[in-house]
Amino acid sequence: MTFRKAEERDIGRILEIYSEARDFMRKTGNALQWQGGYPDPSVVMRDIKDGYLYAALCGEDILGVFFFKVGDDPTYAKIYEGEWQSDSPYAVIHRVAVSREAHGMGVGRQIFDYCFDRYPNLRIDTHRDNKPMQSSLLKAGFKYCGIIYLASGDERLAYQKM
Repeated sequence: MTFRKAEERDIGRILEIYSEARDFMRKTGNALQWQGGYPDPSVVMRDIKDGYLYAALCGEDILGVFFFKVGDDPTYAKIYEGEWQSDSPYAVIHRVAVSREAHGMGVGRQIFDYCFDRYPNLRIDTHRDNKPMQSSLLKAGFKYCGIIYLASGDERLAYQKM
C-alpha cells in the first residue's frame, strides 16, 4: 500500500468511498454519524486544497482516504470523563474511510501506521455507535481517553496513540 496527498482529480473516487462508508455505518448500527452527505464535496475540496487529505492506494486504485494534520484541533481542547495521555504536540486523523471492496484488507490499520510513522502522538475521535472504528482503533494501539464535543455540540469518543 502506498500513500499520497489527494488531488482534485481524485474527488469523484473519494466521494464514492465516503458514500460507501456512510452506507457501511448505517448497516453496522451507526445511523447518526456523517449525516446529510457529510463529508460533502466542499469539505473534500477544502481538505485537498489545504493539503491535509490523503489517499491510500493499491497500485493506482484508491482504497481509502483520510485527513491527517500535525497541529492542535480546537475540539480537543477540553476532554470530559477522562484525560489525554499527554498534552504534548500531536497530529490529528479525521474522516477515515475505506472502500467497500477493501474491507478486511487491513487498510485502516495501514492508514494508522502511516500516520504514526510520521508523528508519534496521534489523536482521533469517533461516534459512540461506530463500533467497527472503535475496534480498529484499539487494535491499532490507540487508547480510549474520554469524551470530546464537536463545535456542533455532538459527542465523540476520543482516542490517543503515543
